[in-house]
Amino acid sequence: MPRHIVCLTFDFDTQSGFIARGMTTPTPLSRGEFGLTGARRVLALLKSLSLRATWFIPGFAIESHPRLCEVVVADRHEVAHHSWAHVPPAQQSRAEEESDLKRANAAIERLTGKPARGYRSPAWDLSENTIDLLLAHGFVYDSSLMGADYWPYRARRGDRVALGEPYRRGEETALIEMPISWSLDDYPHFEFVRTATTVLPGLQSARAVMDNWLDEFRYMQKTVDWGVLTYTMHPYVIGRGYRMLAFEQLLTNLQAAGAVFMTMEDAAAEAKEKMFADET
Repeated sequence: MPRHIVCLTFDFDTQSGFIARGMTTPTPLSRGEFGLTGARRVLALLKSLSLRATWFIPGFAIESHPRLCEVVVADRHEVAHHSWAHVPPAQQSRAEEESDLKRANAAIERLTGKPARGYRSPAWDLSENTIDLLLAHGFVYDSSLMGADYWPYRARRGDRVALGEPYRRGEETALIEMPISWSLDDYPHFEFVRTATTVLPGLQSARAVMDNWLDEFRYMQKTVDWGVLTYTMHPYVIGRGYRMLAFEQLLTNLQAAGAVFMTMEDAAAEAKEKMFADET
């Protein structure tokens, strides 16, 4: 029987993403602070529709805004790992990355009573050490790579790449990759960012973006009998009022279309049983 899973995920960065980029003046920090308002709106909407989601929360946000993070847990959402302070691991040494991983997981364990089983890299930029570290620390899944759309797959380590040479695939690991896409992330569609070298215009129509996201689900239904589709959102982005209206309509449309909503941990467990059972 066809089964089409949707994972709603929220990167609850608050101010951490701006601080990690050196944007520490009052205005960018206030943009991160708006994430608290956005998170309250998202949590209320999910509760009204009886939906559970996965919240990727940096340790910084857990320690800076503990009461709201406690609401995330009280509402039975999954809390997953999103670094300590939103510094991409590709910018860290192995020792720095492991220290960051452990520090953030300790904050998650204090919040939820258990360490995280899922991980998402800041800026979706893994280092050559990330997969090994995730395996060493007992993670079940990662959600930072883009090698598929509706099918979880085994994360690899040791891919070899050099200009002028064929691409060499590395070793598949036990870590389940729950793939993502920038096209299904709210940030590039909606955020206005201006730096000395780049401009990210964003500010697209919320209705148009949500229509595209719904069409992605419809295509999954049309082409596969079983699949997982992951949407990535940031409370300080999706939490604007007009975007919340469009997002609510997307959720009701997905429900009407037969979407099965799951946390990423539960979807990864189903993927392991369905896709990789003969490997264990």
